[in-house]
Parts: sequence; structure tokens; C-alpha cells
Amino acid sequence: MFDIFLQVDSTAAAAAAAAEVTKSESVFSMLTKGGPIMIPLGLLFVAAVYVFFERLLVIKKAGQVDDNFMSIIRDHITNGNLSAARSLSKNTNNPVARMIDKGIQRIGKPIEAIEKSMDNVGKLEMYKMEKNLIILSVIARIAPLFGFVGTIVGLVILLKDFATISSPSISQIADAMYIKLITSASGLIIGMLAFLGHSYLDTQINRTANRMEAASSEFIDILQEPTR
Repeated sequence: MFDIFLQVDSTAAAAAAAAEVTKSESVFSMLTKGGPIMIPLGLLFVAAVYVFFERLLVIKKAGQVDDNFMSIIRDHITNGNLSAARSLSKNTNNPVARMIDKGIQRIGKPIEAIEKSMDNVGKLEMYKMEKNLIILSVIARIAPLFGFVGTIVGLVILLKDFATISSPSISQIADAMYIKLITSASGLIIGMLAFLGHSYLDTQINRTANRMEAASSEFIDILQEPTR
């Protein structure tokens, strides 16, 4: 009896796996019915995924700032140990540290000159984080357009084909329309994913930029503390 139950369970599992495979195959076959326009849409999707994860790793790494970093810098500068402060900032690999390192190198010059040097480094670090991010923005805009173009071209061809048929059935028209709308749906989905990815990365960049501004202000305050 126990063997029978095991056989039934294994049969059910095999049937479920087969159904899952059939489902994935049906989705793939449905996408292939979209026509040649699905090729550029697929390339846009791959490009969006690659750019998103590549930028995500870079931005996440840039945003990893030790909470005690500025406190240690403050202690070193207050104690007059600029070499230790410079060593710490130089050996810390993030935008905040590189900006502070530039400020330490300019100690002794007017505050305005120090702020300008740090701002220049901050702009360069922002450019590094935003690099290639425009690709996601472009994909978010053109992917739906590709989808609409594919649908319009498909409908024109479809109407031309139906012109040769004396009386096409409602089911034939519905099936043909369903297939031609696949490109529009795919383009919209890719565009939305690219837009969401761009928005998320932009939010992370702004968060890192806020940390950089806070660190810059704190560093200037440290330099001005002895004069108060």
C-alpha cells in the first residue's frame, strides 16, 4: 500500500513538472509569434538588465561609508595628525573618502578654495555613478515605441491578408489581433522595468550624494572649529 502511495506521488510530481515545462514553452512560443520586432525588444531587455545590475554594484559599493569615518578624521585633524587622516582617506575606497582626501590635501589654503576642490571631486564621483544610467532612460522610452511599431506593422499586414478572404470569422480576427498585440505588451513591460530600474538607481545615487554633501559640510566645520 505504501508503495502505491509513493508511485502516485511521483506520478503527480512528474505531471506537475511536465505542466510547468509546457507552460514555459507556451510563453516562449507566444513571444516568438510577435515577429521580427521581438529581436530588438529582446536586445533592449538584455541591455536593460545588464546596465541595471552593473550600475547597482557600482552604486552600492560607492554608498558603503563607515559611520565612524568622519569621527576618526575629526580626531586626527584636531590632534594635528594630518598624515594619519590622509592615510585613512586615501586607503578608503568610496566617493566620500576621495572627496575628504582632496580637502585634506588643500588644508592651509582659503576655505573657498578647499570647498571648490572638494566640489570638483564630488562632481567627478557623481559622473562615475551616473555613467551609462542614461541607457536605462532611453530604453524606457523607446521600448514601448518599438512595441507599437511592431503592432501597427503587423496590423497593416493582417488587414492586407484579410482583404483576400471573403468573410473572415470573428475567431480568426481575434487570434490575429491577439498575436499582433504581443509586441506592444512586451515593449510596455520592458519600458516599465527600465523606468523602475532607472528610478531606483537614481534614488540610490541621490542618497550617496547627500552623504557626500554632509561629509563635506562636516569637514569644513572641522577646519573652522579652531577659529571659533
